[in-house]
Amino acid sequence: MGFTNIEDNRSYGLHGKLIAKEGKEKGHARMLLEASELMELAKGCRLYAVNKDNTNPEDVWVTEISANKQAHDSSLSILGVKELIGKGIPIPEGNPQKGQELEVVSGLRIRLS
Repeated sequence: MGFTNIEDNRSYGLHGKLIAKEGKEKGHARMLLEASELMELAKGCRLYAVNKDNTNPEDVWVTEISANKQAHDSSLSILGVKELIGKGIPIPEGNPQKGQELEVVSGLRIRLS
């Protein structure tokens, strides 16, 4: 199973971890929840889930499913997204780790087409 790319138009998944600076955990999660509200405007966004790690409270995981990679990439141009990213830049500890790109096969209530 290969990763999704723009040419083959398969559903695209991204799962990534962001680590908040100590004491900034709640603000970090709140900012990502704001992002999830903006994703309602994203054409092709199927899922944007913000997850906290009960073992490491400063870790927040984001799981995204989009119609394809192009839909995911275009979500960054939604009004307010870049401003939200700018607001959140001081919150993470270090650079965000590259997310794990996935080809979405199926799932409960996951609409792929």
